[in-house]
Amino acid sequence: MQTILLHLFAATLYAVLGAHFWRVTAQAAPNQPRRSMSTAERLTMFGAILAHGWALQGELFPGEGMRFGFGFAVSLVIWLAVCFYWIETFYARLDGLHGVVVAAGVAGSLLPLGFPGQHILVNAGSPGFRAHFIMAMLAYSVFTLAALHAMLMAIAERQLHSGRLTRTFANLPPLLTMETLLFRLIGIAFILLTLTLSSGVVFSEALFGQAFRLDHKTVFAIVSWLLFGALLVGRRVWGWRGRVALRWTLAGFIALVLAYVGSRFVLEVLLGRTS
Repeated sequence: MQTILLHLFAATLYAVLGAHFWRVTAQAAPNQPRRSMSTAERLTMFGAILAHGWALQGELFPGEGMRFGFGFAVSLVIWLAVCFYWIETFYARLDGLHGVVVAAGVAGSLLPLGFPGQHILVNAGSPGFRAHFIMAMLAYSVFTLAALHAMLMAIAERQLHSGRLTRTFANLPPLLTMETLLFRLIGIAFILLTLTLSSGVVFSEALFGQAFRLDHKTVFAIVSWLLFGALLVGRRVWGWRGRVALRWTLAGFIALVLAYVGSRFVLEVLLGRTS
């Protein structure tokens, strides 16, 4: 009951922030200078992050064991992405993204209530397994934020070229700022994904009780790693940017979704299995 209330409390804070950001955007003059997030807004978002994280912690680690599932996987990814975004607001003005991020926060807070399926993870007490798990979820969350950035950039660029830029997208940070942030996110997530794959390969038998094997999750994860690695090399060597960078980002993210979240969705939501 306590965790349900925490999820609802976090969703309420996110929703209040979303309504506030929408009102501020609607009332802003077309040529009004951009402003950074206020102290009250940052504190409110931080409160939502704390409530959301506390609820997840209580459900993921009920005791010495560890429980996980599709709803919690997506919720945890969104929570980590919102945390990263909140930190990024101290260094860059991301006004137009506030509403999108808090909307994702609302969905992430409520998703475990709609998809409560969960199973006990084996070897959860192993420090190696927990390190592997944390690195993996950090990588997925940052890639999620990168994919969100890529989609927003694609829509904004299309509207900009057509000359029909809506107020919402007109309030987004400049495309060059968003592109810089995009590659910063991809670089961090690529390092985390490299560590995740490496630990899975090197310590497969110790972590999972079986020798390394190429199942569908591993194949899709490696495909995603190759796509993002090629994108970073292309950016460095050939100066890839714009639509090319966006397409590679979304392709790599889709492969990552198929590798991890997709497998839990098929098992729990489509097949109704919890173990």
